[in-house]
Amino acid sequence: MNQDSPGWPRWWLHRGAPACCLLPLAALFAGAAALRRLAWRRGWLRAWRAPVPVVVVGNLTAGGSGKTPVVHLLAQALREAGRRPGIVSRGYGRRRGGAEPMAVHPDTPAQDSGDEPLLLRRLCDCPVWVGRDRPAAARALLREHPEVDVLLSDDGLQHYALARDVELVVLDARGAGNGWPLPAGPLREPWSRRRDATLGPRPPTRGRAGAAPFFALRRQAGDLRNLADGRRLSLAEFRLEHAERPVSAAAAIGNPAQFFDMLRDAGLALARTASAPDHGALPEALLRELPGAVVLTEKDALKCELGQAGLERLWAVGLRLEADPGFVPWLLARLARGAWSPPDGFTSA
Repeated sequence: MNQDSPGWPRWWLHRGAPACCLLPLAALFAGAAALRRLAWRRGWLRAWRAPVPVVVVGNLTAGGSGKTPVVHLLAQALREAGRRPGIVSRGYGRRRGGAEPMAVHPDTPAQDSGDEPLLLRRLCDCPVWVGRDRPAAARALLREHPEVDVLLSDDGLQHYALARDVELVVLDARGAGNGWPLPAGPLREPWSRRRDATLGPRPPTRGRAGAAPFFALRRQAGDLRNLADGRRLSLAEFRLEHAERPVSAAAAIGNPAQFFDMLRDAGLALARTASAPDHGALPEALLRELPGAVVLTEKDALKCELGQAGLERLWAVGLRLEADPGFVPWLLARLARGAWSPPDGFTSA
């Protein structure tokens, strides 16, 4: 797909005829989701309560919205504040037959751990465990790392089996799209769903998010690393080195257009862009078609094999995520309260 894809079907952005045709199915999806939430609220299903605070980072829409960079930011901020975080994740995209749950190490193959948990393990310098059963992954992590005093759950908003102290909803520039449930729109839960805070580039314009505070996030491109020799360049150095040569970009993430816009905002004139489905590997044939140096996300760079043809043309760009100055103090104050109450009346085991 050689275009600045928003990562969603186009009809999710507007309330046009295609979306309207899918409203009956959307009503069924919304009803099933409501029954599931009711089961947890009434105590028919019980969540496991960890002995340490749990912070869940998730979104209300299908696809990626930048949750993993937020988990990275949280892990760094908590470590700087003297806390000892650990991270649990489903490990989306793992090949079947892997250990359940499983510790992620810096040299774990991405196909065994999932690309995002591996990236977090390399960036955060804290324990990371993956598993379809989030409570089992959390218990395994805490057994192996009793020093951990706060758990971060990456993309765990709809995984109610793990009780949580703080729920953070992350959104990107697409917001709630057309504001309708799947498959007529992108929403997995109502936009008005309870949360402790919302984080994104700008406050949502569609729907209500209750009284939860909003904290602004700003994503900026960082330094670039060559995948063949590990050479690192600042953005200014990279622009100077490639001033007379074409530069392209490719991404297999939830919102490729946001990545490409970030590069353009950093001063890169992109000759071409290409995208593939989230969590997939960018095909070598696709990369070969792109002219000049090709800029990738760190997540996509994980899946490029050493020795593959054209590796010297590939550059991974880091991401600098800046949050509202009030966000980290707000989070630390929430964690310092020490009292936990299940969200929406959910009952813990």
